[in-house]
Amino acid sequence: MGCVRQLQCYVFLIVISLLPAALAESTTLKLSLPGCPDKCGNVTIPYPFGTRPGCYQDDGFQITCNESTSTSTGTGTAPKVLLGTNSSNIEVIDINITSGETRVYKFIAFRCYNMSDRVEFNNTRASMDLTNRPFVFSHKRNKFTVIGCYNLAYIVGQGEDSYQSGCASFCDNNLMNSTTDGSCNGLGCCQTSIRSALHYYEVQWGFKNNPDWHFNPCIYAVLAEEDWYKFQVQDLTQFDFFKRNKNGVPMVLDWAIRNNGQCQDGVEKSTNRACLSNHSICNNASNGEGYLCQCMQGYQGNPYLPNGCIDIDECIARDKNPCSQNAICVNTDGNVTCSCPKGTHGNPYTKDGTCIKDPEKFPYPARVAISTILGIAIFVGLCLLVAAQQQHKRHMKEKEEYQRYYSMMDNYLRVFSKKQIEIATDGFAETHVLGTGGQGKVYKGILEDNQVVAIKKAKEVEETQKEEFVNEILLLSQINHKNIVRLLGSCLEVKIPMLVYEFVPNGTLFELLHGKGNCRPISLGTRLRIALESAEALDYLHSSISRSILHGDVKSANILLQDDYHAKVSDFGASNLVPIDDTQVVKVVQGTRGYLDPEYVATAVLTKKSDVYSFGVVLLEIITRKCAIFTDETSERKHLASYFVSTVTKNKLHSLLDQEIVTNKEKVIEVLHEVSGLAVWCLSVRGEDRPTMRQVVEKLQQLERFYSSLIGLEKVEEETEILLGESTPFCSSDTSAFHNTGYSSVLEIETRLPR
Repeated sequence: MGCVRQLQCYVFLIVISLLPAALAESTTLKLSLPGCPDKCGNVTIPYPFGTRPGCYQDDGFQITCNESTSTSTGTGTAPKVLLGTNSSNIEVIDINITSGETRVYKFIAFRCYNMSDRVEFNNTRASMDLTNRPFVFSHKRNKFTVIGCYNLAYIVGQGEDSYQSGCASFCDNNLMNSTTDGSCNGLGCCQTSIRSALHYYEVQWGFKNNPDWHFNPCIYAVLAEEDWYKFQVQDLTQFDFFKRNKNGVPMVLDWAIRNNGQCQDGVEKSTNRACLSNHSICNNASNGEGYLCQCMQGYQGNPYLPNGCIDIDECIARDKNPCSQNAICVNTDGNVTCSCPKGTHGNPYTKDGTCIKDPEKFPYPARVAISTILGIAIFVGLCLLVAAQQQHKRHMKEKEEYQRYYSMMDNYLRVFSKKQIEIATDGFAETHVLGTGGQGKVYKGILEDNQVVAIKKAKEVEETQKEEFVNEILLLSQINHKNIVRLLGSCLEVKIPMLVYEFVPNGTLFELLHGKGNCRPISLGTRLRIALESAEALDYLHSSISRSILHGDVKSANILLQDDYHAKVSDFGASNLVPIDDTQVVKVVQGTRGYLDPEYVATAVLTKKSDVYSFGVVLLEIITRKCAIFTDETSERKHLASYFVSTVTKNKLHSLLDQEIVTNKEKVIEVLHEVSGLAVWCLSVRGEDRPTMRQVVEKLQQLERFYSSLIGLEKVEEETEILLGESTPFCSSDTSAFHNTGYSSVLEIETRLPR
């Protein structure tokens, strides 16, 4: 097995070594003159076009990159690219030097009526003049499109471009049933072609009135890219067409080198001044006077630049490689040669592969026998050698890693030996198991000094992540907060490191609220204190240390309780470390159903506001004593968060609150309303609308002080004594989905991350 892996590695290295040659061709393509920008926003600007004096061939190819204005793109906004100077209103979409085309945006001509013969508003910017420029309107790629139920429109040229064409569109009485979406055939929409070599056009209207204005208020006409428009009936009856295209529609312009005459017999660049590159040829323009330059077959790039056409390596580009699959391909300047490998013969220039083996000179059975024996001997020898080397390297690596990790952690955490851990857990006896999770087990351990601890033994961790794991543990060891479960140390002698935490004896908040057994009363004061302490712990993780830590799995099962019912947050993972001022982390961690932030689920980006959302669900559990996903009286499963928000919206808050904390005291009801409002705030759909954990802490501090002033300190102490004086029964609830002791460790988070 080790030998096979070794061979796979060699193959991988060979493939990787070939990639730079494959990429070299694309990285050396030149688009613009030296020192000239070749991009404006998302638009590529190839020579003869340019954005600066000296960067374009002549004024006709000038492009303005206007960074003071912007245009919308699929990924945001970008500078507006204009054809000509800043005063131009022709915005460029893209430029193609191979086909000699430029796509631009063009405004639509329209008239909108509020009576049959009264135009309410129209567009007067529908004409376009390209005279004395190297552009003409593409007669192959554009169509003159007319939309409306009573519309006759003309496209008209002037002067040397004297020209007129047009079409009419009408609707019958049964508009919705007779007119079909996508079809531009005269019913509601018509299209016609234009002549070639057209530099100027304007739109003129054939009808002065619109008798159909009451159901077709606006009529339109525009010269636009043929494939751009798909007719929709609603474009006649509503303003959707104008709203969609108020910034213009795509139009195709054909450009060419028009000030140097025509090509001279298709010869190379020497006699055609604009075709500067070697290996370039000249082709007469198909629309108007002038010519275009093109790289010769076997070359690619910009023929308008010196040395702009570079050789294509057909051997790498399989779609251009004429050789058969088993032939040897050798790239040459502008071409390629193919040859059959040694020991074969045939025609290597056919795709079906005609290189066949030469007649055999050595008997086949003998050759097979010798090859088999030699192959087996070499294979066995290599495998034994590789296995011995790998075993020696693993042993040395493990020894070096242990020494390095030990020296790194000894100054921050207590490092336990494997023997100490085994003694503390009676050899990992099942009687010491506190809980079992998807990634491992948590054991109760008693150290030599009689200190009770919780020991997390994970099932597996990636070998490549050990050092990252240790570095992150060093940071977690510096966390010191009274409401966060403290990491005491680690055992590194084993293949999968084990973590040692402080032991929190009184179970989890989930068990207190929803555990099996008879429900015991929990005062509102105790609930407020648990909520506040949990919020303070999360706020500390978010903002009180050198690097923020995102919990990623906030839930009642991860809030442990001490004997005096003070809260300690657990199960925060080192894999969720982020810079303190950052708002999100790129790694993706899993959470628990019912607590997951919907914005996190949609974007796969975990943020501080994701913890705020999950804490909002915990707040709801505290005041309703219902699980995050619960079954109502009709046996229907419901999500507590959405159900609570819906109930509050219907002003039925009291029906969902835990009745043991609902009283007829107005001030207590006010506290419950404030807590409910805070929870709803935390559950805002958009993360930016949620509070920070600092704001949550401040609000809960106010509510706890206010409530304490209501019931008096003596009452608070009495409630605490009642809680401490009795055993902890549990409420009847479905807890089968929560088998969590609250001690899920860094290792558990690590192993949940996608690779």
